[in-house]
Amino acid sequence: MTIQTIINSLESLAPSYLQESYDNTGLIFGDPNVSCTGVLVSLDCLPEIVDEAIEKDCNLILSHHPIVFNGLKKLNGKNYVERAVIKAIKHNIALFAIHTNLDSVLNGVSAKMAEMLGLKEIQILKPKHGLLEKLVVFGPIKSKAKIEQALFDAGAGEIGLYQECGFCAEGQGSFKPLIGSNPLIGEIGRRHYENEFRLEVIFPVWIKEKVLNAMRGAHPYEEVAYYVTALENSYNEIGFGVSGVFPQPISEEDFLNQLKQVFNVPAIRHTSKTGKMINRVALCGGAGSFLIKYVIHSNLDAYVTADIKYHEFFDAEGKVLLADIGHYESEQFTIELLIDYLRQNFPKFAVLKTALCTNPVHYFI
Repeated sequence: MTIQTIINSLESLAPSYLQESYDNTGLIFGDPNVSCTGVLVSLDCLPEIVDEAIEKDCNLILSHHPIVFNGLKKLNGKNYVERAVIKAIKHNIALFAIHTNLDSVLNGVSAKMAEMLGLKEIQILKPKHGLLEKLVVFGPIKSKAKIEQALFDAGAGEIGLYQECGFCAEGQGSFKPLIGSNPLIGEIGRRHYENEFRLEVIFPVWIKEKVLNAMRGAHPYEEVAYYVTALENSYNEIGFGVSGVFPQPISEEDFLNQLKQVFNVPAIRHTSKTGKMINRVALCGGAGSFLIKYVIHSNLDAYVTADIKYHEFFDAEGKVLLADIGHYESEQFTIELLIDYLRQNFPKFAVLKTALCTNPVHYFI
């Protein structure tokens, strides 16, 4: 099995198209066409992680955080980033990061946090817009089933928990083949009328070429009549953070204690208690303070994230309990998420969890 095979699977989990503009996900170093000897999964890619990959005979490191975040102009080993990259190059170890794209999917980083807390009814907190397009294609009625199936097989027509969604209507189309054309039906130089279908399906923008290629491959006409329209609909499976509910409301004290136990946090930075029971909770792995105002307006009881600044705690204004559990702590279970996904898709392949804790933050208690 090649490294590219694993990359293709990870693209199905969290398409790289979904990464934020500042991010650097994907294959940072390595030949995707070589055979993979094993995958080492970690939150960060440090020189020590590369050493571990060498020891365990893994030629692919899958990390959440990309080791190369900003551009590298020199490689002389002056810092941990350069040392990790140099060591990986020397030992032909591929480096792959799955960062903000994994943050954005429903079954990603934040949902794993919610799962560990035992929350139910998990959904995207703030869905993204502008990620859906609609294809409208016309063709002869006898080819409808073939074209429709090809589009569905390519991933079009998925809406939430429903697949193969589409709309079809019948009507009469017209065309006049010109000299040099090779029409399936009709005569050159004469207008032809044909009973045709109009099929509409929606799809996420990152599979556009796949969908259009499937359409062209299944369509019998020499020139396919179709158009694509951008939609403003929100994509409820893609966005920032998640929300969920406890089976039974719990006190703020019990909630904070549960956070400490589940995420193994020695101390939690939080706002003053609101005096309310905790039922509906928002979560965002990593730095999620940009969602605080959205959480407040969503009438939630608590928000769990990391990297909240001093003045941002004031924004809660007693309306919600903010809890900062630490960046590493909030994302630590991403490793299990990725391992479970890869082992499910490649059950007979070596997928290993790092034995190292890469958290750069230590607590003196």
